[in-house]
Amino acid sequence: MPQAQAKPGKLLLSPADHTLVLIDHQSQMAFATKSIDPVLLRNNTALVAKAAREFNVSTILTTVASKTFSGPIFDEIKSVFPDDEIIDRTTMNTWEDARIADRVNGIGKGRLVFAGLWTSVCIVGPTLSALDQGFEVYVIADACGDVTDEAHERAMERMIQAGVRPMTSLQYLLELQRDWARGETYSQTVATSVEHGGGYGLGLVYAKTMFGGAEGH
Repeated sequence: MPQAQAKPGKLLLSPADHTLVLIDHQSQMAFATKSIDPVLLRNNTALVAKAAREFNVSTILTTVASKTFSGPIFDEIKSVFPDDEIIDRTTMNTWEDARIADRVNGIGKGRLVFAGLWTSVCIVGPTLSALDQGFEVYVIADACGDVTDEAHERAMERMIQAGVRPMTSLQYLLELQRDWARGETYSQTVATSVEHGGGYGLGLVYAKTMFGGAEGH
């Protein structure tokens, strides 16, 4: 019979075990995105970026045709990583740009987490390619979007059938924290949750204001 142990499962993410790849969060790509409200998309993208910075997650930022067509990367990302190189591509499939492969290999982690626009093209391409080459792949579904609900949903189904593990932006943040007794990241996790966590963030404000309450105390 299996024996329960007080330790996390191997399928859970931790800050040091993966690389986050943010793909084509750009103006032109967002204009045609209809599967998620643009304000919510920007909010969720900010949450993911801040989570990665807070926990020192290895992060790769990339755009497509930023100067000639698609425009700059979201400020919600640029403001969090002001000094990071942004790899600007011509390829729709990020994985086919040799600079991305070099970055992934240089970081040297076999677990990858993806988010970006659009789900059916710019996320399906690299995730299926990475899976084919032996990487373990996660997708933050609500930091992605597509031209229709159908396009986003079918893309998610296709990736899941191939072995991709889906998650959400708030889930990503809280999975990295995972224990409210981790004091070194507690305050920033709460601050990010308050700013970008929707109703959950409002709940944190309410508990603190009304009762002096705090997670884990």
